[in-house]
Amino acid sequence: MRKVLIALCLVALTVTAQTSSESRQWLKQGEWRNGFTKAKPHKTLNADEFRAQYNKNRQQWETLFRWLTETDLVAIPKGKHPIPGSTLTASVEDSENGPLEKRNTESHKRKIDFQLVVSGTEGFALLDHASSTVSVPYDDKKDVMRYHYVSEKTHFFDVKAGQFVIFFPSDWHIAKVETKKKDQRIRVIVVKMDYVE
Repeated sequence: MRKVLIALCLVALTVTAQTSSESRQWLKQGEWRNGFTKAKPHKTLNADEFRAQYNKNRQQWETLFRWLTETDLVAIPKGKHPIPGSTLTASVEDSENGPLEKRNTESHKRKIDFQLVVSGTEGFALLDHASSTVSVPYDDKKDVMRYHYVSEKTHFFDVKAGQFVIFFPSDWHIAKVETKKKDQRIRVIVVKMDYVE
């Protein structure tokens, strides 16, 4: 019985690794880009989840990347811009990173946060699930939940101009966290994509 359990565990690990390898290869091959070359995914991107969501909702992702390709992301005025041919809206934000204690935690159930840094360096954090607890219950209208977290168990990272991050429902995160850079000003394109079960 024990040998059977060990064998099953090894099979499960092999399948998981294979899937991750396939997703990394899919990401690297870049068919999802559809000509989009203005930015590359940050290394924290969950390639398995991105691949799954892209395949479940291909038209919406293709529309996003086409709009990003055809739009002057530096010259476009800040504010909200409907993306033609879709229900998507791009929020162009000229903002600044701020002290960690003043930044909100968040996660979503129905939406995916796509964030592309156009200029500057944006600080982010991914919360550790095991040590984080809900501080504000899920708000269905706003599609957001807030958390208490342990800073020492939180993964902090910087995203430079020309990179993007995607936060899925399992990615409890903080955006616009102050970095070690002298200049905290940033321009970011944020698009709420539909999450498909």
